[in-house]
Amino acid sequence: MTYPKPWIEYLIHFHRDQDYFECHEVLEEHWKNEGMKGNLWPGLIQLAVALYHQRRGNMNGARRMITSGLQKLQKEELELKELGIQTQPFFELIRDRKEKIELEQPFEPITLPLTTELLQKCLFEANATEENWFTHTLTDTSIVHKHSLRDRTSVIDERNRQKIMKNRIL
Repeated sequence: MTYPKPWIEYLIHFHRDQDYFECHEVLEEHWKNEGMKGNLWPGLIQLAVALYHQRRGNMNGARRMITSGLQKLQKEELELKELGIQTQPFFELIRDRKEKIELEQPFEPITLPLTTELLQKCLFEANATEENWFTHTLTDTSIVHKHSLRDRTSVIDERNRQKIMKNRIL
């Protein structure tokens, strides 16, 4: 089975790096560039964002994202299976995380239940072993606050350009 490259990248960032912000970036670009419809990619993006917020202690943001992401993903069970997700344990895991967020429990990384085929593909692409794939020891604290450390000059410039264009039209 072939999987979309951004999906593999998402999983590598999610598991090996625990870089949930980068998970969001990779899938959002894929989703927008491909003009995809449906809830699958937005739901997976929101799952990563929920974990990003929980790790940073933003429980309100985590709660909103996990709730919305779960609602979206429940509509996409067949697509999740096609992406190599074991859906029953996946939904149990997400519901459990949602409960922990609602109880404002501290962040702990999770491991998504992947099919053996998908896991092997990810390990190959990440040049990783199962041992370091499942070892959850975050040492790079810059990942925790990644959104606040990035250069947003191009985003701000584009927003200003769009604002100018909108005002010319009005």
